Amino acid sequence: MARILLIEDEAAIRRVLVKILTEESEHYEVEEAADGLEGIEKIKDHDFDLVLCDIKMPKMDGVEVLEAIMKIKSEIPVVMISGHGDLETAVNTMKLGAFDYISKPPDLNRLLNTVRNALDRKELVVENTRLKKKVGKNFQMIGESEEIQRIKDVIEKVAPTDARVLITGQNGTGKELVAHWLHQKSDRSKGPMVEVNCAAIPSELIESELFGHVKGAFTSANKDRAGKFEVANGGTIFLDEIGDMSLSAQAKVLRALQENKISRVGSGKDIMVDVRVVAATNKDLKKEIEEKKFREDLYHRLAVILIEVPSLNERREDIPLLIDYFSEKISAEHGSSKKEFTEEALKTLKSYDWRGNIRELRNVVERLIILGGDKITEEDVNLFGSKF
Repeated sequence: MARILLIEDEAAIRRVLVKILTEESEHYEVEEAADGLEGIEKIKDHDFDLVLCDIKMPKMDGVEVLEAIMKIKSEIPVVMISGHGDLETAVNTMKLGAFDYISKPPDLNRLLNTVRNALDRKELVVENTRLKKKVGKNFQMIGESEEIQRIKDVIEKVAPTDARVLITGQNGTGKELVAHWLHQKSDRSKGPMVEVNCAAIPSELIESELFGHVKGAFTSANKDRAGKFEVANGGTIFLDEIGDMSLSAQAKVLRALQENKISRVGSGKDIMVDVRVVAATNKDLKKEIEEKKFREDLYHRLAVILIEVPSLNERREDIPLLIDYFSEKISAEHGSSKKEFTEEALKTLKSYDWRGNIRELRNVVERLIILGGDKITEEDVNLFGSKF
């Protein structure tokens, strides 16, 4: 349900606008305020997804209301309602942070399009905030091996730039961690980090997921929707398992990289985007190119910087550090004190063939913490550490 606050001193106009909005969608809940002061009090006490505000009002005019909203809840999009003589002022409010303006008497299509776009923008802001919170302690690169140190050195050099990065490696090696470190250490770290698992999205939906769609573009498209490229604007988009992306979607991604613009499915309108692209794959893309499953021109656009993440078997000296990290993290998750591993237990675990890499190691450590004794011994590993 989208909550809309209408601040307008003329009761007749309020009635018209409320009727238009509520008839447009059953998901619009419209609340009214007869002047700016009443509107600000409502905004302080309640959460709204959109504010429609008249410019000329008694007690507190629309410009003052806008300035107050920008101070107390700047994430709320504000659409100004202007009379004929207020157009210059309405345009100037855009510089103060207004999302847009509509003129009196309101044109129906213009009004509804503006409302839909403004609500769409609020969703993007909320999504950006959620994604920023996700990036943090959960993404740490544990290890002191030569292979990991090499990757850390590359990240330090590449992160401050906007160079595109292609990360390769087996499943479970930590490609996602590399992508997050690149973002965290970049100038875009205050912007969103948006992840897209290309292998998990059906081929017929991948373009809508990446680029968004307009209402009516296909059967289930009952409203305009922003894609991941728009959500990532000003930040980084991580295209995981890009080797599984359809050729038609690859062509659109190539255009986005070449021209810094995208268009939603079902729309011919271009939308400019400022996004850094980091991609990852467990496939041999050069082989995929030979088999006509991956575009060579897209590969060269993505692979400006190549980072290959080693398998766990190639960095066995990092296994004790990883076990110590997982032991502390998992014990905390289960509300218990951290369990120690004996030297014999660590030696046995280091000798395993870790075909599932770090992801598999974490699962084994969790199993040992749950089933093992107060201190994890070699006997615990032999009893409970089996990977099969």
